[in-house]
Amino acid sequence: MQRHTIYTVSLIFISLISLIELKAQNAYFVSVNNSQFTIGRAPYYYIGVNYWYGSLLTLQKDGSRGKERLKKELDFLKSQGVNNLRVLAGSEGKGLVNGVERVKPTLQPEHGEFNPAILEGLDYLIYEMGKRKMYAVLFLSNNWEWSGGFLQYLNWNKVISDSAMRSKMNWDDLRDNTSGFYSCDPCKKDYEKQLKLILNHFNKYTKRAYKNEPAIMAWELANEPRPMRPAAIDAYKEWTSSVASLIKSIDKNHLVTLGTEGIMGTEESAKLFQEVHQPKDIDYLTLHIWPKNWGWFRDTSITESLPVIISKSKDYIRKHEAIAKALNKPLVIEEFGLPRDGHSFDPAATTFARDSYFKAVFDEWNRSRNSHGVIAGCNFWSFGGTARPVKGQVFWKEGDDFMGDPPQEEQGLNTVFDCDNTTWTLVRSYTNPNSTR
Repeated sequence: MQRHTIYTVSLIFISLISLIELKAQNAYFVSVNNSQFTIGRAPYYYIGVNYWYGSLLTLQKDGSRGKERLKKELDFLKSQGVNNLRVLAGSEGKGLVNGVERVKPTLQPEHGEFNPAILEGLDYLIYEMGKRKMYAVLFLSNNWEWSGGFLQYLNWNKVISDSAMRSKMNWDDLRDNTSGFYSCDPCKKDYEKQLKLILNHFNKYTKRAYKNEPAIMAWELANEPRPMRPAAIDAYKEWTSSVASLIKSIDKNHLVTLGTEGIMGTEESAKLFQEVHQPKDIDYLTLHIWPKNWGWFRDTSITESLPVIISKSKDYIRKHEAIAKALNKPLVIEEFGLPRDGHSFDPAATTFARDSYFKAVFDEWNRSRNSHGVIAGCNFWSFGGTARPVKGQVFWKEGDDFMGDPPQEEQGLNTVFDCDNTTWTLVRSYTNPNSTR
């Protein structure tokens, strides 16, 4: 009888300890409470960065150098008050795609064949972020070619030929081809296979599956998933909703979002943007702003066009803010960027126009933070850390240091380097706990 009592008490004690540990761990997951992000019971408003290549740093030729660079850059970001990083998790295929190099190495180099060692780079990033109380938003694939993405799934399933895959597509061909992903059942099954692999992957450093990692804030279905053509809208809506539900069925801890650009990425339809973010399994909304890509200025006329750029950006943000309020969900401005003054790629060039633009976007976020509003975060594009462009070379080549600009873009185009002191002074003026803004 006495032994039984001691055994029962021990079981109760162990259960209580486990419950306390579980509650303590859950307190560190990012949650949504109505239209706010929360950590524990505290609101979570953040300024973050895009750091898509962070998981690849330790996989380069000199892995030790990559680890040291990663730790140095995380320390730097933390010192600036930045604690949220948007990172590439899933990448596909090899060789040229749409006429350009893709990010290397990739998680799924061949159809249905995965390289688990690639996830060790993400393991280490998550491990180091967790030590610094930083949070990752991980996108699982890509609407665009620079990491393989939807085009690669279409190619593997014989919807797009090898020659079409390698050649440079015009805009109409790219739209036609990519929109086929949503009606390609084997393509979607292949995507789900990679999704499940990632969510269930066991982190070698933290000894936890990704679905139980507190340092992960959210999963994004893809980088900028668009229907691309009106004919694909119904299939797009069904796919985004079903994948969000699939993720939630596997992972009860993390938030889910689509990763959209907003109205610009939903056939310029505010109605469609609202509809695809309506399902209960989609926790928050995102928008991206690209003044250069959207033709808000031409050539090097950034400074002259700045009033128009800022005005259009604020209008775009506020349209999405109204939709987020209607859905009672948070909104993140998760991509926005601008080239350096004079459209220079040289890190020595000034960033006065960019800083003014960033300030305008940060002000929108800060207005929301001060009023406990729906604009909960912003991740500017993109952190380049200690990397620098190779002199006399415009585009990325295998073996080069990664920086904020993907391989298909001019290196230094939109990257914010660690030496951009005026930009970081601006960031700190918003992230400093004693800021009076």
